[in-house]
Amino acid sequence: MNFYLPASQRGRPLTGLRRVLFECLAFGIKEARCCLFAAVVFLAIFAVPRAGLAGIPRYDLLLVIALAAQVVMIWTGLESVDEVKAISLFHVIGFALEVFKTSKGIQAWSYPDFAYTKVWGVPLFSGFMYAAVGSYVIQAWRILELRVRHHPPHWMAGAIAVMIYANFFTHRYIGDYRWYLTCVLVGLYARTTVYFRPLDRRRKMPLLLAFVLIGFFLWIAENFGTFFAIWQYPNQIGAWATVGAGKWSSWSLLIVMTFTIVANLKHVKARIHVPGA
Repeated sequence: MNFYLPASQRGRPLTGLRRVLFECLAFGIKEARCCLFAAVVFLAIFAVPRAGLAGIPRYDLLLVIALAAQVVMIWTGLESVDEVKAISLFHVIGFALEVFKTSKGIQAWSYPDFAYTKVWGVPLFSGFMYAAVGSYVIQAWRILELRVRHHPPHWMAGAIAVMIYANFFTHRYIGDYRWYLTCVLVGLYARTTVYFRPLDRRRKMPLLLAFVLIGFFLWIAENFGTFFAIWQYPNQIGAWATVGAGKWSSWSLLIVMTFTIVANLKHVKARIHVPGA
């Protein structure tokens, strides 16, 4: 853990404000490592012109960049093959949701530009935005050494995750039950605490708070994505407007679903509780 300390500070006890500062610095460095894949995708959105480059449409270039980033992360050992398999699942789940949301009769949002790699009106690149969320959770689990105490029974967590995903599809037909699902989530995770290690000590926070905070940052990222017209909501076609704050809740629910999938795919059931923490 001393990797995060300047050479002059190693061996000296960390107390008071110095500890706060160094733990915040270490946490920031680890968070940056966790967000590496998401950062590449996000920076590509900034860097690639809307008109594309060398005759290659923007969405196609973004797909190539995302694939290249994934290959590099495997080659350098930043992600394992098993982790990439899990991330691929998020790609499929996200792409299916995108196809539904942009379909005729729904059209919750749209991808306005041409691309050779569009399928059913959705660029294949879009799935990598969901994969980036999955990559973040997977990386955070390992790099921050996440442990969870008082996790609800896995079958309950799995059931609510399935209902969250289903509600993204069914709310146009049988009503939006996200707030009912949120009430159930609060009951399930009320006692759940996530433990993480920013430096040399384990810290904790309510898992529900973590879901809300991550959802907020994803909502901020979505505003940037729509500002650069990667996708557009109907009220943004004439002129850009901020994404409604209600989408914050959608992202927070998506994080719940992502967390549940990662918890099961990484086979952490036997170590998910922290005895005597």
